[in-house]
Amino acid sequence: MPQRRWWLALASIWVLGTLADRLWLQLDQRLPAWDQADYLNSAVDHGRALGLLPAGGWQGWGALLDLSPKIPPLASLVNGTVMAIAGDSADQASWALALWQALLLLVVGCWGRQLLSPGFGLLAASLTTFSPALAALRVDFTLDLPLAATATMALWLLGRWQAADPHGGRWSQAIAAALAVAAAVLVKQSALLVLLAPCLCAALQGLRQRGRRLQVLVALATVLGLCLPWLRHNWITTIGGTNRAVLEAANTEGDPDPFSLASLLWYPRLLPQQLGWISLSLGLLGGGLAALQRWRQPPQSPRQSPGQTSLVLPSGWGWLIGCTLSGLLITTLSPNKDPRYLAPVLPLLVLLLAGGWWQLFVTASRRWGTPLGGGLLGIGLLAAGVSTTVGQSQAIERREGAPIGAITAAIRRQAQDAPVTVVVVPTSKDLNQHSFTHAGRRNGGRIVGRETGKQRREHALILRQASWLLLATGDQGTKRKASRRLGAQVRSDPRFALAASWPWSEGRQLELWQRRAQAPSPERFDTSFIRLAQGLEAGPSGLAAVFDAIGPQHQLDGHFLYQKRVQAWAEARLSSQPNDDEALWSLALLAVLQNRPVTADRWFSRLEGLHPTNPWPSAYRSVVLLAGWNPWRSHAVAAKAAARAATQQHQPVLEALADLSGALSGRPASLRGSFRSLPIAIEEVTRNLESAAKQP
Repeated sequence: MPQRRWWLALASIWVLGTLADRLWLQLDQRLPAWDQADYLNSAVDHGRALGLLPAGGWQGWGALLDLSPKIPPLASLVNGTVMAIAGDSADQASWALALWQALLLLVVGCWGRQLLSPGFGLLAASLTTFSPALAALRVDFTLDLPLAATATMALWLLGRWQAADPHGGRWSQAIAAALAVAAAVLVKQSALLVLLAPCLCAALQGLRQRGRRLQVLVALATVLGLCLPWLRHNWITTIGGTNRAVLEAANTEGDPDPFSLASLLWYPRLLPQQLGWISLSLGLLGGGLAALQRWRQPPQSPRQSPGQTSLVLPSGWGWLIGCTLSGLLITTLSPNKDPRYLAPVLPLLVLLLAGGWWQLFVTASRRWGTPLGGGLLGIGLLAAGVSTTVGQSQAIERREGAPIGAITAAIRRQAQDAPVTVVVVPTSKDLNQHSFTHAGRRNGGRIVGRETGKQRREHALILRQASWLLLATGDQGTKRKASRRLGAQVRSDPRFALAASWPWSEGRQLELWQRRAQAPSPERFDTSFIRLAQGLEAGPSGLAAVFDAIGPQHQLDGHFLYQKRVQAWAEARLSSQPNDDEALWSLALLAVLQNRPVTADRWFSRLEGLHPTNPWPSAYRSVVLLAGWNPWRSHAVAAKAAARAATQQHQPVLEALADLSGALSGRPASLRGSFRSLPIAIEEVTRNLESAAKQP
């Protein structure tokens, strides 16, 4: 097949699939759910940080990396860029998914072309388009399609490099594979589930070959160089987020034990639904026929034409099979289960099934001629496409969701461009803090929704500080009792007035409540923050008090406006009183909350000099230096402070920090000492917290 015709055919497959997706999005009226709206908001954040979307602007690399505390930023950077061109509604933003689908089809088509022939590449691309699970992801604004596209690209390019000479082992292949691996990891760190084993295998194989050793090292340096800036900036929140998303979520959702039979069968049982019964059945039938023919006849040649008697698999299939099995196994062993999590393995499975389809085509062409074999192949593809289309059409929701757009428009008419935080009390699939924020930030808006009030102890704080609240009559969603109690308090509180109401669903109404102009202004957090910041000088008890207060406050001040006000006040105070304790503690805590370890180190260093007998400025300074990946300075600070404190009072926390940072900086003696000092320090901190909890 001529090159131009092949590329035109591949582009046609993408165009037809994209047209079907755009029609589906036009007919479907649902609002983005929790995850989808969260990813849309992340794309808006990154588009604004790049200065491409309204109400944004470039504020430096640190501010950009702040926007991706738990999940890497690459997909959001691409999606935000597409939003700047196509628009920031959910349907307009979905053009980014069309680009990721183009990348996936390109990789699958080229991989299939490399394995067998140009026709096989087009067959694999067609089956990828008709895969029900992948088709659903093309209209679902999550990271699963970008992850599948980049992970498949990484495995394909890595396979090209690890191939035997003279086809593999080139510098250009090594760099391309490294860039692709980095791209996949920077889309989502779960790419490692399908990439880790193949990367280790290829690296070990390359290290055994003299001509490839340097390539392995350069490729590794490339991946680390691209991924480490994000990881270094966000490693603490990444670890915490991964723990919640994998371990805690698995426990909450009741997922089976990773090594149980139920776990091992969890994903395989979904394959007929995700790949389609037609694609799976014909693929397995053709694969069995190929195995039978290979068993009966020895291989004849590396490539077969349709008229030959058997399909001899060329080199590259072993790599594909190995990547598929390792990816399926490791994904299965991951504690948290979800059908979407198998997305990076699906293109590999499609390539394998396409091999079975191709064998049926070869066999039919040999017996009845190539035209009839091609006709039967076309009928099979048509049946697979129709089956997927019918399934997708049944998933369309024609009912409009909650009137979020009308609500945010009403707020914006009154607040203009001022930053607004709305307490969103009702919680449902189509109405939640993420979907509300997405609607409120469209076209440069600065309205964000936050979910709070699910616990009674938060109600008094909400009434004192909130300016806008969205309530609902009837069923509120999660934790209905507490939500209804808060709604009743707002409705009876003279500080609030009903601004407007809208019909929702099931006979319910959505009510927008606003603080009256005559009511006292919302209570500001500034003074409390300054007091809490200075309370850090008491150690863990002060730190616990800070974070108990910060969580609810960030729900009520979604723009973190208090931080700007406190920082301005503290800097002004220091200009006249350079050693003011309140200002220094406030700036130090702000730097910690803003993930600026270098800045926090500077403020804690000044507090350390002002209070040489207080161990906690040194302890905090050691911790932020560890957070900034500087264990050497962290060890020096903690060890010096521990030695100074030893002449006055035993400080187990400083000793533990000295041992921990020393171990991380490569001191064997510190590693041994940490096994003794860390348990003692943990016990000391626990006692401190318990003692503070008993105080009135």
